[in-house]
Amino acid sequence: MLDALSDRLQGTFRRLGSKGRIGEAELDEALREVRVALLEADVNFKVVRDFVARVRERALGQEVLKSITPGQQVIGIVHDELVETLGRDNAPLLRPDGNTPLKVMVVGTKGGGKTTLAGRLALKFKSEGLRPLLLSTDFERVAASEQLQVLGRSIDVETYVEEKVAPAAEVAKRGLKQAERIGANAIVVDSVGIVNFDDETADQLAALADAVDPTELLIVVDAMTGQEAVTLAKELHEVLEGTGIVVTKVDSDTRGGAVLSVREVTGLPVKFITTGERLEALEEFHPDRFASRVLGMGDVVSLVEKAKAAVGERDMKDVAKRMREGKFDLDDFLTQMQQMKQMGPLSGMLDMLPGAGNLKAQLGAADLSDDYFKQSEAIIQSMTLQERRKPEVINGSRRKRIATGSGTTPADVNRLLNQFKDARKLMQAMTSGKGAGGLMKMLGL
Repeated sequence: MLDALSDRLQGTFRRLGSKGRIGEAELDEALREVRVALLEADVNFKVVRDFVARVRERALGQEVLKSITPGQQVIGIVHDELVETLGRDNAPLLRPDGNTPLKVMVVGTKGGGKTTLAGRLALKFKSEGLRPLLLSTDFERVAASEQLQVLGRSIDVETYVEEKVAPAAEVAKRGLKQAERIGANAIVVDSVGIVNFDDETADQLAALADAVDPTELLIVVDAMTGQEAVTLAKELHEVLEGTGIVVTKVDSDTRGGAVLSVREVTGLPVKFITTGERLEALEEFHPDRFASRVLGMGDVVSLVEKAKAAVGERDMKDVAKRMREGKFDLDDFLTQMQQMKQMGPLSGMLDMLPGAGNLKAQLGAADLSDDYFKQSEAIIQSMTLQERRKPEVINGSRRKRIATGSGTTPADVNRLLNQFKDARKLMQAMTSGKGAGGLMKMLGL
């Protein structure tokens, strides 16, 4: 997530922090690097200009340059202003009063992840105990309704579609009646994907919004499209009066400036980001946490929330207990890896750890792919029960047999065993070390 920008900013601040004292010239040089890094990340130039100006004004106004730790104070100011740019507070979904159903309308560009987002929202509502209905009104894109139906079946959520082409507003009215008949209390409406936002498309979407009367009108911004999507989001908001932004494909190989620009350009809060292909890869957006990730400070709170959702608090406590008793073995290690896969891409989880950039560099790109999990699972599953429980019995001949059985090399087996030993040491330190008390408290262990 925004790796290139994060690396550039961290490099700039390391150089600034290495100076015992800094003057106005050194500050301006660092801020020039920050400005270039943001522009190269495709952040809106007006947003960049205002952001850098605010940082400079605060740094000079608070006599940071006279401090004995000016570099750290500048980083703190950059973090605060980045949070301000992103929206300061998180903005949860609005919820209707009483028995009124929650209605969410999703709009955005064709191919921007709009239909998949509808499925993700339905899954989220189902996990909250609601009864969702997916409603398709897109007749422009071939197989749009079929895609929504497939998504609905995959999460066991009913979908309302019509085969005969009709005005979206009329389809929505019939879909809302169906929702009432089946007792659905969370309706997610997928709209036509925008190619050219002309008057006809604007009128069609406005009529749909009037028919649905949504609790939330979410505008999708494709991170891969960059500032074009941000500009369109502003136009959509002006016509439809949106309530929030969802930035999709944040984990893609993209400059990512849309995430940093869209709040100030549109005036709407970012409510969610999507960070993977799995339907569960929908994250509530927290400006302070995201800013920390961009600056390489990590986001342990979000990581813990992901872990509790994927693993379960009881399972986490069981693992901690086994660690304290010295019983954590390769079977436990395999289970943990399988549960980690449910949390999303490994590279995304590493972004949530302080100093993630250095850790990624040490691991290498290959180790951050899903193939890492597949290979590790194959190696452990090729071991005997005794070898899993007592890895220390694995000698050269056993290592060779395991490698043959898993389609890997003895070096791969050896690397996994070393990673297991390192993980066990780390987890032992987390469960017994005095310095890990804060994290353990968050984990509830």
